[in-house]
Amino acid sequence: MAHTDHRTMRRALRREIAGTIGLLTDAQDFRAMRRYRSFVFEDHTTYLRHVEALLRVRAAQGGHTTVALFDPEEYAAFCARTGLEPDAAASRARFTAELAGAGPALPYDGRPLTELVPALVDEAVRQATWEYASTLLARLGPCAACGEDIGRAAFARAAGLLVRVLDTAPPGNRHLVCSVSTAPETLLAALRADDQDGDGPPDDTTRLDEAEALEFTTVLALGLATRSPGGLVMRTTAPGTPDRVYGWRLRGDGLHPLTAAEVFDAYCTDIESGDLVAPESGVDYTTPPDLGDEGPTPPHRH
Repeated sequence: MAHTDHRTMRRALRREIAGTIGLLTDAQDFRAMRRYRSFVFEDHTTYLRHVEALLRVRAAQGGHTTVALFDPEEYAAFCARTGLEPDAAASRARFTAELAGAGPALPYDGRPLTELVPALVDEAVRQATWEYASTLLARLGPCAACGEDIGRAAFARAAGLLVRVLDTAPPGNRHLVCSVSTAPETLLAALRADDQDGDGPPDDTTRLDEAEALEFTTVLALGLATRSPGGLVMRTTAPGTPDRVYGWRLRGDGLHPLTAAEVFDAYCTDIESGDLVAPESGVDYTTPPDLGDEGPTPPHRH
C-alpha cells in the first residue's frame, strides 16, 4: 500500500513539472544537427511526427510543455561558451532550458505542428524585430540641444500616438500594421487590438498582447526618431458593418493621414509585381479620424 501511495504521489508531482522542447522547425536546421552522433533522428518528417506525438501525450497527462525554437548555430556557440560537449543530449537539454527563458517560445495548446510551427517562426521574427529596433533606438543617444534621450522620447511619443489611434477608432476588432524603411530592410510590426471577447458584443475594454504592443510601439518609435519613411494602417472589423481600412504615413516625427485613394491604391496593388488587384468586397477604404491635439508643443523636435 505504501509503495502504491509513493507511485501515486510521484505521478502527481510529474504533473507539477513544466517542460520545454527545442524544436527544429525546418529541414536545414535538422540537417545541421545530424552531424552529432547522439542526435538519432534521420528524417525531418519523422522527427516532427514524434515530437507532435510526445506533445500530445504530455498534454493528455496534464503536463505543460513550452515549444522553443532551436537554432543549431546558437547551440554550437552556447556549447563553445560554456565548455559543454555539443554531441550530447544533456547539452541540448541544457541549451533548451536556457531557451525557455530567453528565446522564441510558445506554450503547446493542442494545435498541430503545421499550425504551431508558423506561429513559432512568427514569434521569432517578432522578437528579432523588437531587439533590432530597440538596439537602434538605444544607439541614438541624447539630444545635442537638450540632453534628453532621443530613443526614450520617441518611444513615449509613439506610445501616445498609438493610444490616440486606438481611442479614435470605431468599435470592433482592429488589426494594425506599422512599416518603417530602414537599412538593410523594412521593419514590420503588427498588433491586434480587440474590444470583443470571441463572438460577444463589443465592450469598453481593449485587449492587447503586451509583447505585440511593445514591438509595435518600438518600431513606430524608431521611425519617428530617425524620420524614416513608413506608414501605419489599421483595419477595423465589426458585426453588421463593412470593414474599414485607413492609415497614416510617417512624415518627420509625426503621423499624417492618407487619403482614401492612397489607402485604396496601397491595398489594391501587388507588392511584388506592382500590378493592380481586385479590391475586396465589403471593405470601405476611407480617411482616418482626427487624432486630436498632441498637447503642449515641445520646445524643439529631436
